[in-house]
Amino acid sequence: MSNIGVWVNAEPGVRRKILNAGKQLMMMEVHFEANAEGYKHSHPHEQMTYCMRGSFEFEVDGEKRVLHAGDTLCIPGHAEHGCRALVAGILLDSFTPLREDLLNAEITP
Repeated sequence: MSNIGVWVNAEPGVRRKILNAGKQLMMMEVHFEANAEGYKHSHPHEQMTYCMRGSFEFEVDGEKRVLHAGDTLCIPGHAEHGCRALVAGILLDSFTPLREDLLNAEITP
């Protein structure tokens, strides 16, 4: 099963859609309501995030950084990270290798 092109509710106030996936790289759009949080987690994948709209406070391995529209952040594999939308916003995330866990996750209506 592939979840490409399907909007999925993640955490409260956060929804995401995998835009496309190649053999080793995938891209995902993530929408946040104001003050919504992407809970802290880690994964072995390297992640690049681009702030398309809004502003976000990220924490990566205990270090905090604020991103505004047009800013990027590289998150190394295995780094514990999470973010909070300071205002409503949109992130564009890329992962390598593929996040098979997200591509093949069971979607509940």
